[in-house]
Amino acid sequence: MRAALRIAQQAAVPLVAILLGFLVAGVAVAITGADPSQAYLGLFQGAFTNKHAFTESLIASVPYVFLGLAVATGFRAGLFNIGADGQFYLGALGGVFVGFSIHGLPGIVHIPLAILAGVACGAVYGGLPGFLKARFGAHEVITTIMLNYIAYSLSDYLINRGPLGDPHSSAPKTPFIDPSAQLPIIFADSRLHLGLLLALLAVPLMWFLIERTTIGFRIRAVGLSPEAARSSGISVARTMVLVMAISGGLAGLAGADEVLGVSHFMPPSFSIGYGFDAIAVALLARSNPWGILPAAFLFGAMRNGAGFMQLQTQVSADMISIVQATVIMFVAAPVIVRWLLRLREVPAESLQITQPEGVGAAPKT
Repeated sequence: MRAALRIAQQAAVPLVAILLGFLVAGVAVAITGADPSQAYLGLFQGAFTNKHAFTESLIASVPYVFLGLAVATGFRAGLFNIGADGQFYLGALGGVFVGFSIHGLPGIVHIPLAILAGVACGAVYGGLPGFLKARFGAHEVITTIMLNYIAYSLSDYLINRGPLGDPHSSAPKTPFIDPSAQLPIIFADSRLHLGLLLALLAVPLMWFLIERTTIGFRIRAVGLSPEAARSSGISVARTMVLVMAISGGLAGLAGADEVLGVSHFMPPSFSIGYGFDAIAVALLARSNPWGILPAAFLFGAMRNGAGFMQLQTQVSADMISIVQATVIMFVAAPVIVRWLLRLREVPAESLQITQPEGVGAAPKT
């Protein structure tokens, strides 16, 4: 009974945080003189009911799934990967390079090769701050933020003045990838691509890795107590590097998926903040891989519907940022939600270990 009540409370906190986020944003819209109900109607239509709206929301959700899993994996080890945006860029660079530079391969070979290139680039770029933390104690928040700017500048150089630029284009961008490297479309008359299935597959795989493998046990142990993990024989340094590499690989997969499935080329400015939004996705999901799916779909739907809302009601699409910021605030401080709902925190059930009669018992006198 106590366990069920704890689960209900854990589910209630993010749901209430979402509602409060929309409430606060609605107040901000009303202060500007616009009608919040019309703004939210336009947001809903743009995300779900207009032609192709639902499939476009799914497309916008796919990178959030990969990036949310990336950030959540770091959280489980007690690491804060702020560099998912930079790893996203490096993964996109790796995927697009293999996509346009190799010719004559069948799709069944070309697509996995381009995806693996994106994952590898993201993993190396994510593993670097993990190594710096394990070897020198450099805080991953600082190093990943700095590495983001290096990724932006590197992408800008390679595309504007380096070997990845398209010499036949007047605008700075890479060449288009070969058709054999493009992710297949799932539904005709839409842009929904195979990346959606990859995202749906990534969730149970990451859950299994974290919850059912020895690697996952080490990750969780380091996240709970590095000192205790070290005392039990776990290499904390290796685990940190591994976790950041896995996190970066997932972020790189998101970037490769975006160029192979949606744009088919890469401009210098590419991410539009996906990596930073993924922090909110991971927080909303409470770092649970299964919770990433609804959280990613919510953020994807809001991103997709914001443009139509602005077009129809003249309410700025930046209202979505207010929702996201408020959700992060309430999820990060669940005590506020519990106070508003008058919820008492239910303690975990105590574990009692009893010994069978006669095993290790003191002799009776």
